[in-house]
Amino acid sequence: MDDFTLARVLHVVAVVGWIGGVWFVTFVVMPAIARSEPPEQRLKAFHRIEQGFSIQAKFWVILAGATGFWMTWGADMWSRFAAPGFWWMHAMLALWLVFFLMLFVIEPFFLHRRMSTSSTPAKDFDRMVRLHRLLSLATLVTVAGAMAGAHGLI
Repeated sequence: MDDFTLARVLHVVAVVGWIGGVWFVTFVVMPAIARSEPPEQRLKAFHRIEQGFSIQAKFWVILAGATGFWMTWGADMWSRFAAPGFWWMHAMLALWLVFFLMLFVIEPFFLHRRMSTSSTPAKDFDRMVRLHRLLSLATLVTVAGAMAGAHGLI
């Protein structure tokens, strides 16, 4: 097996772990919290549960970024970023950047502190649910576009 194939395998595994986790949190954990907790306790419950996913999410995002970079560099695919037909390359990079910034900058340095002192926890939880749904839709479009693009369908 060559290094590109290994990188691609690890990349797909990382994306499954990462995006699968996002979908699980968005469509299983958040609705379960909404059904079982009063509105003012939902944010606190989410953060209690989310701590178990944080390390995994960071690992998968780092692995997806590293393998994506390795494949782009190794196969010299930089020119794809200049071609509109490879929009899915831009989408993958943008999505990765959003999650990287969220996990490694925004959450630890700003969001956790703000959420722990929230004066409107019910509204903040609802806002977080909407953001997760929006990001989940973006991941769906990106993964579908990347798979179709990588296999010559678009």
